[in-house]
Amino acid sequence: MSSELYQQLLATTTGLLLLTAVLQVWGRSTVRAIGLLVIQGTALAGLVLTVGVQAGEAAAPLVAGLLFVVKALVMPWVMLRSARLIGVTRERSARLRPAVELIGAAGLTLLAYAVSGPILGDTTDPATRAVPVGVSLVLLGFWQLLIRGSAITQLVGFLMLDNGIAAISSLTSGGLPLVVELGATLDVLLVVLILGALVVRMQAEEGHIDISELRELHD
Repeated sequence: MSSELYQQLLATTTGLLLLTAVLQVWGRSTVRAIGLLVIQGTALAGLVLTVGVQAGEAAAPLVAGLLFVVKALVMPWVMLRSARLIGVTRERSARLRPAVELIGAAGLTLLAYAVSGPILGDTTDPATRAVPVGVSLVLLGFWQLLIRGSAITQLVGFLMLDNGIAAISSLTSGGLPLVVELGATLDVLLVVLILGALVVRMQAEEGHIDISELRELHD
């Protein structure tokens, strides 16, 4: 792979990761947030494939394929099915206005680049220089968890956070081994399956999925 093509693929995949994360934070549609996970999972798989092939990792296509199936297909499908079962297609319990959410997302993105700059130093490696994108996803994932009250959209934030960690790991390690990625991905998949079932149960018993209204859990 030529250096120019490698840099173009890195820019495309990391750009999609950051764009989808910002759009997930800014908006009220649950269906759209889940749909953006498909694009985000595809971009993450493309990033892992690009970095792994450039680093000479023989298992890079297998790792990328695993990520694509789990993060771009299975997890969004599970979440969308749960949302349709409980009839929730739009966030009703956001704590902030859309403009404030977007300003917060922009501020956290700038913070990610400001904090990562001194740590990365004067490195010229394109993958390492893209690490702030992964840090941005982690911060935006926490932001999503903070500003959302719906269990479904909080789960979106959790997956955004996990995708950011996976991006950082891939960019800094030159591609993770298949066994490591398999274990981490299947762990997250198990969490999503369990939480998806709990969301449906929560709607059936409580009549809502707004976690801020579960006052009895404070006791």
